[in-house]
Amino acid sequence: MRIGELSRRTGLSTRALRYYEEQGLLQPQRRSSGYRDYEETAVESVRRIQILLAAGLPTRVVAEVLPCMTVTGRYLAPTCDEMAEDLRAELDRMNRDIDERRAAREILESILAAKPRTVSP
Repeated sequence: MRIGELSRRTGLSTRALRYYEEQGLLQPQRRSSGYRDYEETAVESVRRIQILLAAGLPTRVVAEVLPCMTVTGRYLAPTCDEMAEDLRAELDRMNRDIDERRAAREILESILAAKPRTVSP
């Protein structure tokens, strides 16, 4: 299928799909005309990429993890044992980010709670 069809079926822009290709996340074949030609499996690959990016993984990690993923029920499960350490490191990074955001939220909430609200005339 061509990039426009993949875009329609996944809901992603063609620009996003080209970016995924630049990052090594998708590898379409090229027709003699130069057009990209995606296999049917690209739809599922895009879904997996979106899940991993939504989890906060950078594209360089997604590129490493993607070949090691299989669908088991509703979840993506790693099949490459060597990825476990990298995924744990990413999970630790995400948890640190969450903790920092919670701390920032608490500070903002305390500032807003301490300052009386003024109403404009």
